[in-house]
Amino acid sequence: MRHRPLCVADMIDRTQLLQTFDALLQPERFRDYGPNGLQVEGCAQVRKIVSGVSASRALIEAAIAAQADAIFVHHGLFWRSQDGRVTGWMKQRLALLLAHDINLFAYHLPLDAHPELGNNAQLGLKLGLKASARFGEQDLGFLGERQQAGGFESADALAQHVELQLHRPVALVNGAARAIHKVAWCSGGAQGYFEAAIAAGAQAFITGEISEPQAHYAREMGVAYLACGHHASERFGAPAVAAHVATQLGLEHQFIDIDNPA
Repeated sequence: MRHRPLCVADMIDRTQLLQTFDALLQPERFRDYGPNGLQVEGCAQVRKIVSGVSASRALIEAAIAAQADAIFVHHGLFWRSQDGRVTGWMKQRLALLLAHDINLFAYHLPLDAHPELGNNAQLGLKLGLKASARFGEQDLGFLGERQQAGGFESADALAQHVELQLHRPVALVNGAARAIHKVAWCSGGAQGYFEAAIAAGAQAFITGEISEPQAHYAREMGVAYLACGHHASERFGAPAVAAHVATQLGLEHQFIDIDNPA
């Protein structure tokens, strides 16, 4: 059920929108944990895109209120090895999308990896870090230095900077008392990239989450580890890509951030 009159002149076909996202993000290049692209088919013509981090019920409800025709997210509804039954929370989310004829587009690793608009590129931009190399599986990790000359006086100074930019506390495991020049970062749940970051020459590693082994690696290897929140580190790619595509195609775009402490 549509909630507003449609104006064909400022709309594009859903297929054209999908092709534009695919051309930009190149999902065929990635081995991923679920399907990238159009996950739920809605109306054939799209005028407004709402972007967000995850396809939660709260985001879907906000997109309905915003009169969106499409939702663009990093975390979609379908993942490899999940229970395939449409019950509970899955039924509720799908019911809302289908009842309101809203398209759901989701791009996971392709959105992390895009060199200018992706989560890691945009996180680096937000933190004032300039990437000079890539590392890790599928080259998802970024390695570089602070754009401002001189780096960071210490891991504590880097953590304070990250907290100021992302507006949330950072869990810091301080590897060694030294200035930080080489910084590696990979958004979300990239704690498994820490050893690759160390091998690439990082003096500090920024990601969203930390697991038990990483604290030991940090102390033993003398490399600082900063966990700044999965959601907090991945707030920037989806709106950057959606805004870029919306501008390219003459569509409306709105970013809706559903707060998440994780």
